Amino acid sequence: MAKTDNKKRTWRDKYRFSISNDATFEEVWRVRLTQYSAFLLITFFVLFIIGATTSLIAFTNLREFIPGYPDVIMRRNILMSAIRLDSFDRELALRDKYFANISAIIQGKQPAEIIVRQDSTRDYGAIAFNSSPEDSALKARIEKEEQFNLTLGLESHESVTGLSGMHFFPPVKGIISGRYDVRTKHFGTDIVTKPKAIVSAALDGTIIFTGWTMETGYVIEIQHTNNVVTIYKHNTSLLMETGDLVRAGEPISVVGDSGELYTSGPHLHFEIWYKGNPLDPEKHILF
Repeated sequence: MAKTDNKKRTWRDKYRFSISNDATFEEVWRVRLTQYSAFLLITFFVLFIIGATTSLIAFTNLREFIPGYPDVIMRRNILMSAIRLDSFDRELALRDKYFANISAIIQGKQPAEIIVRQDSTRDYGAIAFNSSPEDSALKARIEKEEQFNLTLGLESHESVTGLSGMHFFPPVKGIISGRYDVRTKHFGTDIVTKPKAIVSAALDGTIIFTGWTMETGYVIEIQHTNNVVTIYKHNTSLLMETGDLVRAGEPISVVGDSGELYTSGPHLHFEIWYKGNPLDPEKHILF
């Protein structure tokens, strides 16, 4: 009786896979594998195929052949449309705010919201107000002189007879960033000072205008004697109302940078008008 092989098969049993020449029966290529190694080899091969296919689709233009996937031109058009739509929304919002402010001004009310566009090319916040010992001594002497007298100690050389006996109180103290220039229609002086600094009246007078304009923001105008009018622009808020009487040196507003045009940071635009003609404030006031 022939003996039967009852050996139990396991995953570690080796098998040989070979390729032979059909004519000469010569073995051309062979490989010996166990069931375990064959399973690992097949698994690795399948994962490699999946990974390679995924990479080709994700990082090459082959993904454009997938039905429904947008090509380069379509994606560019979608991006440009989103940018235009966002810009259009901002312009609509600015237009609505502009008309709302115009309506409030016409009705004599305070604008609901102020649109401010600051010049990002200049940093007024980095201005350092450093003073030397000589400056401190001069400042202390001038403050002592001005405590009970508005005279600045410097007489104006401008030939305006009506202003010979008038002494202007400095509305703010700071650095002059823009000077009076008739050629550019800049009829005042720009003074850079600390944010939210108090603006004072230059002379005794009556408030004849308080309001907001798109170009210069919050504005306050004061009528003085001898047909003199002083104007204070780009304020962040006003402390007086039309018709109020003010004294020289009395707070009337707070420095800001309101207005859509002609402003690039917190400062005061100060003008002096005499009989309808502008004057150079630096010839009458020591800022």
